[in-house]
Parts: sequence; C-alpha cells; structure tokens
Amino acid sequence: MPTTNPPQSAPANAYGASDLLRFSTAGSVDDGKSTLIGRLLYDAKQTFDDQVEAIERTSKARGDAYVDLALLTDGLRAEREQGITIDVAYRYFQTPRRKFILADTPGHVQYTRNMVTGASTADLALILVDARHGLMEQTRRHASLATLLGITHLVLCVNKMDLVDYQQAVFDRIVTDFQELAAKLRTTHEREIDVRTVPISALVGDNIVDRSDTMHWYQGPTLLERLETVDIARDNNLEDGRLPVQLVIRPVGSDYRGYAGVVAGGILRPGDAVTVLPSGLQSTIRTVEIGGVPIASARPPLSVTVTLADDLDISRGDLICHSASRPEPRREFDAMICWMSEAATLTPGRKLAIKHTTRNARVVVDAIMHRLDVNTLAPDPSLPALALNDIGRVRLRSSAALFPDAYKRNRATGSFILVDEATSNTVAAGMVLPNH
Repeated sequence: MPTTNPPQSAPANAYGASDLLRFSTAGSVDDGKSTLIGRLLYDAKQTFDDQVEAIERTSKARGDAYVDLALLTDGLRAEREQGITIDVAYRYFQTPRRKFILADTPGHVQYTRNMVTGASTADLALILVDARHGLMEQTRRHASLATLLGITHLVLCVNKMDLVDYQQAVFDRIVTDFQELAAKLRTTHEREIDVRTVPISALVGDNIVDRSDTMHWYQGPTLLERLETVDIARDNNLEDGRLPVQLVIRPVGSDYRGYAGVVAGGILRPGDAVTVLPSGLQSTIRTVEIGGVPIASARPPLSVTVTLADDLDISRGDLICHSASRPEPRREFDAMICWMSEAATLTPGRKLAIKHTTRNARVVVDAIMHRLDVNTLAPDPSLPALALNDIGRVRLRSSAALFPDAYKRNRATGSFILVDEATSNTVAAGMVLPNH
C-alpha cells in the first residue's frame, strides 16, 4: 500500500550488498576445503553445542584422533562415508562486522557443474592449495572457472602448512606460481582480479580466525579479517539501471500500482527517467519503496517496489531500465554455457526453454563454436557437442526478444539458464558474450 511517510535516508551500506559477502570454496580434492569451513565456523563461534557434540561422536566412531570439523559442512551420508564433498553445502553466518553466505563446493572433476552452481553468485572465491603438492590441475581448473564466472576477488589459502614445518619458502613458491596463473587469467578473461594470499592450517587453526603463533614471518590479515574487509561495493554494475519486473502490485480498491523485483543494476532513485521494455514506453520513477516505505535510492541486489509517474501497461517479464542506458533487444547472441545434463549432450538444432531474469522464451542452438579446455584456457573446436560438465561457446536464437547485458558488464542481467521442457530440468547455465 502507498504511504505518506517521507523518504528516509539510510546508512551507506544499508541498501546495497557490501554488508553481505557471498563466497565459495574451490580447489583440488582433499585440499581441506570442508575442514577450512568447519574451522572457520568453529573458531568464529558460529556452531551450536549439539553440532559439536555430534561431530565429536562421529569422529570417535570413525576412529579419528581429532575432531573432524569437515563434518560441519559434509552433510550427506555418502560424503561422510567417502570423506569427500559431493553436493554444494551452503552455510549462513555472521560476525559483528559482516554477514556471510558460503558455498562449500566439490573438488572432483565430475562435479564441475556443482562448483559452477556454488560459484555463480559468489563475490569471492577461496582457492585452497595443499602446501605439500602446490598447484594441481583441478586447482587451476577451479581458479579459471571462478574467473570465467566473473569472480574478481580470489583468496589463495595455502593449507596444511603444519605438514611442511611452516616453511616460508614453500608458501612463497606457491604464491609465485599462482600469481603467474592469475596473470594468465586476467589476459584470457579480460578482467581485473584481486588476489590475496594467506598461509593457513585448517586442521590446527593457524591464520583462520586467530593469528598463528608459528608463522611470525606472515604479517598479513587472517582469513576472517580478509573476508570481513574485502570491498565489494563497486563489483555490481552501478551505471545501468535495471529492474526486471517480478510482480505487479495492485491492491483491490486502490489506485496504487507498484512493480516489484530485485535491482539488477544501477542505482534507482525517484525522478529517474526510465524506459519499459519491450514496449518502449517511457516515464519517471515516482517512488522506490521497501515494505511500503519510500527510500532515497536502491542498488543491487535489493528487493524493492517501484512506482512510476505514469499509468503504463507493465507485466512480469518486462524490464524497467534507465532511459540513458537501455539494453538493445537481442534475438540472436553468443554465450558461454556449462552443460549440466547427465541424460543427453547438447548438439546444434536442440530446442530449449530459456529463463533470463524474469523473462521466459524458447531458444534453438544454432551452432556450437568450441568447447573450452579450462586447464589450458584454449578453445577446442573439434567436438561437435557438449557433454556433462563441458563449457563451450554457443550461438542461440530466441523466439522472443531478450534484453541482456554482456555478462562481464553485469552478471545479473548477463546470465541465464536453459531448461528441458520435457522434464523441466535445468540443463545449462549461461553467460552472454558481448555483441561484436
């Protein structure tokens, strides 16, 4: 319902994403990702007594000489029996300085699609490396995927430093190798990448929450301090105003008409000139509201309701955008996709449903240009189809106009999923490429 309350100002980060950090883990199998997350939760006092008691009993029953904190995230029975992570385990916690959503993703190559799912919404990726082994093929694979997915903040955690006698030389050598990889990723994906490094022992707890007593040569922040202070305020596109309409609010017996959705780009303010797509109708924003209370501005990823100065015909799937930076309608476009279906491969001519923001349509695969070798970052045009966990460049043709931005410009409006209409299963996740 409309309100007569005056617009309220808010703290700088109240209506943005900077007070919430989404991060994922990545790395080779057995590098200690689940143990790291368990240690982080335990030392940050984010666990309940009954949780700790349960993993103590399980650890004792398995014959472990220590409390296996990885059990805090490895929730599936199959994972506990095998000692590996299969599914993506999400955990929510907060400290006095920040709120967090973490995704503990699997390390095995056959679960690449799970890693892509967990990292797709992350602001930061923790790249774990076993200090004894250095960078492995799967470590490079996951670092490449994280960068491909638009994650610009990487924290290299050199784990198991206790097993190499906390030697600084071992840490320095791995950091040098990773910096070389990061430089290649910057060139390949044309992105700035913020890389920070921390020597840790997830099993013992060195430099996770508390500073290590044995690595005096390291003077940087602990892992938690890094997570609490990383600046992600500028990571979202704050130039191009985007509000995909999810719901039209029209209370019975009222002239009120609001358009609800998640801000997907830019900063929306009362008085902004906007265009509604696909109709092309123009108006100005009258109010931006949360729970019926007007606010001065909103930025991604805030859920808001917008009212306009004019009474326009707008429905779910339409896009309200800044008139000065409206996206071009696209029926044909190239995209990088990760194929997630076990049942079939993707071949040219395949017809699928596409879900882009709140808009639905159908697409046909006109061509598969190449599969990406994520180990070498080189395109492989020899394969005519994409199989489970493959990532490749495809050309799609849509039954209706879509209004995407390039993924590297706006992750929210540059991403989509493909759905098999016969089964309703999501079979691919995609990233729109620039329209050259």
